[in-house]
Amino acid sequence: MKSNGSVNVYMKVRPPCLHMVELYMARTCRWGVLRVIGGDLHLQNADAVITPANNRLSGREGIDALIHKAAGEELRLRCREISADQRQFNLPPCPVTTNVTTVPFGLSERFKHIIHVVSPDCRRPNQDELRRSLLPETYANLFETLKNMGDVNDVIAPPLSMGIFAYPHREGARLTLETILGVLDGEDDPKIKNYTIIVKERNFIKNMRTVYRESEDQLPGIDTTDSE
Repeated sequence: MKSNGSVNVYMKVRPPCLHMVELYMARTCRWGVLRVIGGDLHLQNADAVITPANNRLSGREGIDALIHKAAGEELRLRCREISADQRQFNLPPCPVTTNVTTVPFGLSERFKHIIHVVSPDCRRPNQDELRRSLLPETYANLFETLKNMGDVNDVIAPPLSMGIFAYPHREGARLTLETILGVLDGEDDPKIKNYTIIVKERNFIKNMRTVYRESEDQLPGIDTTDSE
């Protein structure tokens, strides 16, 4: 995207190759486009796929389990190595709000990287109490990682914390949209041209649509859903 004085000039960004999806919304910002689609995370194509990990990188729950299964045994062994290295320093493999990057192993035809992101788990009271600050911090750390990677333009991800981590959907939908759009429309180029959120949980889709309808005129960027 380009800026002409104080007026933003929004340019068309080519969408990534998406497999059997339904588009729920698209919003074009200064630097890139945020899309929300329905579909299966592990069947898409992008430079980087985000998997919602726990702090042990165990790959045993929800979407993370599907990513580990699709990537194969090599990913499980790599995550075990990372965990062992961290334990030498009495540290968790991946504390909340942080992330770890691995190669995609069995998903290499679809992605260049898997980024294992630990967002707040609202089943844990101490993280639930701090969820409104932990979730934006998680996204800030993720975008910092993405920017430093240098070879990532297209990202596909679930809505962090909204699955088995039990973040309240209405609040989480609003905070997710505000946070990601704020980055894509911010002063500094995050180097991400397409950020795609993929969802299957019908209640979350309903809540995100409601939040978007209620706050569309307050969000950064412009709606481009109908022009996709």
